[in-house]
Amino acid sequence: MRWSKEKAWSWYNSRPWMRGCNYMSADCANRVDQWQELGFEERFHTTKEELALMRETGYNTVRLIPEYVVWKEEHDGFMERFERYISLCHEYGISCMIVLANDCMPPKTELWKMPYVGEQSYDWGYHGGRKHSQHGSHNEPAPHFYLDDEDSREDYFRMVREIVTKYKDDERICVWDVYNEPGNSRRRDITLPNLKKLFEILREISPSQPLTCAVFSMKGDENIPLSLPEQYALDNSDIISYHFYGNYTEHIKLINRLKKQGRPIMNTEWLGRCFGNDIFSLFPLFYLERIGCYNWGFVAGKYQTYEPWEGTWEAYYNGVNRNVDFTKWFHDLYRPNHRPYDPREIELIKEFCALADKDYAARATDDQQGE
Repeated sequence: MRWSKEKAWSWYNSRPWMRGCNYMSADCANRVDQWQELGFEERFHTTKEELALMRETGYNTVRLIPEYVVWKEEHDGFMERFERYISLCHEYGISCMIVLANDCMPPKTELWKMPYVGEQSYDWGYHGGRKHSQHGSHNEPAPHFYLDDEDSREDYFRMVREIVTKYKDDERICVWDVYNEPGNSRRRDITLPNLKKLFEILREISPSQPLTCAVFSMKGDENIPLSLPEQYALDNSDIISYHFYGNYTEHIKLINRLKKQGRPIMNTEWLGRCFGNDIFSLFPLFYLERIGCYNWGFVAGKYQTYEPWEGTWEAYYNGVNRNVDFTKWFHDLYRPNHRPYDPREIELIKEFCALADKDYAARATDDQQGE
């Protein structure tokens, strides 16, 4: 059963303001690299260094996406590495939001292939390290690596059951993000049955952590309807979450629309400097509205999310959207040498994280005195 609004607020108010990032270490080419055995110890060492930097920055949570092919091909090792990963985050005071499915899929071309365990290739100069990726143009629904096939779909659901059942009462995991951008990649209503099934599985398990699933195409205009998967996500989430790369003014309108849900709000993907979606305007806004926030990326590396989406380049050259500042990084906060992309950004983040922690301490004191 979906949490009541009162239960959702009670959970949300019992925690410090949640601020962090979508995370993989800079030496990962993709999420297979993040979780597979090959090279894991070296990347785990990198993760330790980056989590120390994250704690120093003031962040207290990360959003992580497990990779099914690693779970399938290296099951016991994956489960062990997953445990080590969330334990390491906990050592640095960082909770984990776990994403259980994902519709950001590349279009099927002659270059398309299934994810695989082993040495991972990547292309320099492209967002996500892929010349042909989900961030380019789609002329038809993209195939889902795992959920379109009946056999792998049932196996995928087994993975979800195993992970959630094992960690359903674990304080190191803060939120279960049921499905990343359901219906994206032109999949739309194809996704709805799988989305419903995943919510059903998690409700049966009944974890102590809240469930969420972000809307990603919503704008401030209430006359623009959501797709069926996004509307289902909105109607069934304990905590409301959303993705948005629009500017400050557009963000204000969208937040105002989301507030009408009467539930806590989290932005689980943001930071697109090219579009005016920047630290200086939005991080103080999230603090003021007490909206949990996870920008995309941390230290720039092989995944290259400081580059614009390929679709952004396509739109510019096709004359669709020429209001893009290509002189700025898209995502990520730190350079490979761990110096900030812009030190003023990090100074501002630290300032508002300190304010948030001071607010939380004051609330805790007031609650104790009121007992």
